[in-house]
Parts: sequence; structure tokens; C-alpha cells
Amino acid sequence: MNVHTSAEAEDDLFNGFEFYEQQSPGLGNYFAENLRSDIRSLCLHAGIHRKILGYHRLLSKRFPYEIFYRIDDDEVTVVRVFDCRRDPRWIERQLRMRPGREE
Repeated sequence: MNVHTSAEAEDDLFNGFEFYEQQSPGLGNYFAENLRSDIRSLCLHAGIHRKILGYHRLLSKRFPYEIFYRIDDDEVTVVRVFDCRRDPRWIERQLRMRPGREE
């Protein structure tokens, strides 16, 4: 499967990188490497994750982040990447506003 990351998901990853880099220099790179690894794992494991609001959700292995993605034929698109510590209502609103959502 081919895995693509939406512009919104790239922004989410960059925001996470900045947050962790401010906590400790180098931690942002560690965050980015781990989240990218989680996303790459979708080449093999896409579709096995629970669906929430029409998207599959992969929980990151090392950071409190959730990766929301959809599958279209042989294409996996990561649509958003959220910090699990955010208000769940905010996360739900962000996902509901996104076009192309499956139920």
C-alpha cells in the first residue's frame, strides 16, 4: 500500500515537533522519527485499527498521539495527527469538518 500524508497532518506533525523541541532540544527530532515510523507501519497494517468517526485510528507507540487515516483502494491517506491530551470534543469537531469522511 502507498501511504500519503495530508497537508493538515503535516501541520499537526510540525506542531508536535515544535512542542517537543521546546521541551528539550533534540526531543522534537525523536518525536518526528517515531511518528513517521508509526505512519510507515501503515504500509503493512492499514485497516486493522478501530474506526472512529469514519477514520481508522492508530495510536503512536511512544508518544500520546493518535493518527487518523482512511483507505481508498491501495492508497492510505493520513488525514490528521492529534495529541491525545487535547479536548476530545475539539478532536471530534476537527474530524467532522473534514470532507470525504466515511461512516
